[in-house]
Amino acid sequence: EAAARDLAPADLERGDLRGPMADMAASAVAAIPAVRAALLDFQRDFGRRCGAVLDGRDIGTVVFPEAQVKLFVTASVEERARRRFLELRGRGIAADPTQVEAEIRDRDAQDANRPVAPLKPAPDAVVLDTTALDADAAFTAALDLVRERVG
Repeated sequence: EAAARDLAPADLERGDLRGPMADMAASAVAAIPAVRAALLDFQRDFGRRCGAVLDGRDIGTVVFPEAQVKLFVTASVEERARRRFLELRGRGIAADPTQVEAEIRDRDAQDANRPVAPLKPAPDAVVLDTTALDADAAFTAALDLVRERVG
């Protein structure tokens, strides 16, 4: 809980927050109400300061349920595992593709079944399936959806 309360915007640049261990830890600590409360304060303050584009498994349902535009970006487990494996390899982190996929499946199951803020799209979110899209096409699709909603 103390680590969550001491989080600063500069901490978001730390590389150790983007790895397999951090992914699994995020899922585990997300189930702890005191940690979630501390992180919720940080996320809301960060997003309200100057406006922000935020991603996360409960941004549209818990953190900013009043957001003007909510995208629930998804892809098949296999595609997310492939992307994650390539990301890890690009950062010089040894990874097994089968293990990466298993970890994603485990985290999805944990997050979907947790009692506090389970993984699900907000009722007013637009689901964007990026399975067949590269990064540029996904960005363009997201931007088009935002423009449709905002004008």
